[in-house]
Amino acid sequence: MIRPFGEAALIVETGTAERAQALAAELRREPIPGVTAFIPGLRSLLVELEPLTADIEAVHEEVTSRLAHAAKPSVAERLRTIPVVYGGEMGPDLPDVAALTGLSESDVVERHVSAELRVLFDGFAPGFAYLGELPIDLRVARLGTPRTRTPAGSVGIAGPMSGIYPATLPGGWRVVGRTPVVLFDPRRDPPAYLMPGDRVGFEPIGVEEWDGRAGVPDDW
Repeated sequence: MIRPFGEAALIVETGTAERAQALAAELRREPIPGVTAFIPGLRSLLVELEPLTADIEAVHEEVTSRLAHAAKPSVAERLRTIPVVYGGEMGPDLPDVAALTGLSESDVVERHVSAELRVLFDGFAPGFAYLGELPIDLRVARLGTPRTRTPAGSVGIAGPMSGIYPATLPGGWRVVGRTPVVLFDPRRDPPAYLMPGDRVGFEPIGVEEWDGRAGVPDDW
């Protein structure tokens, strides 16, 4: 389904994040006149239009045609490895996650590290990537009362997803660890390190390794 979204955009219901990413990749390869931007979501793609010149009906028709051929993901898969210090001051909610899931803290870490996650979409804040999906035995509810301050780099889980706070922000995800790497830099292109379609793996590190792994990743 494709429907208007305000006066200069269309929302394309794709059904899955993978199909939204595939359609975005198709539009990136072969741009449609009048389309200025496209933003993948969890089950949709926002297509932004040039308000004064775009032929909305023509764009609608072309997007409909592209959508019919976007059933399979065709986006590049980059592997992003994120070093994480789990537990302690860096992961204050790890004990609670262990208690809620019936796992030991080390088992929670092991399952989080071994999960195959993909960036489904970016949102909430610049550079915040929603990663899914977590194994069923790691899924826990958000905090009953969100924190007013969650440190930059905090690695959280909530429901079927994991995410990393790119800056110090309020939030209600349960924090199991923290990474020293920079995830968002407005001076870079793209400004976000994690982009839709990327595969993401987590590497457990010790606190003593923090300074040596801090900063901008080499493979940005």
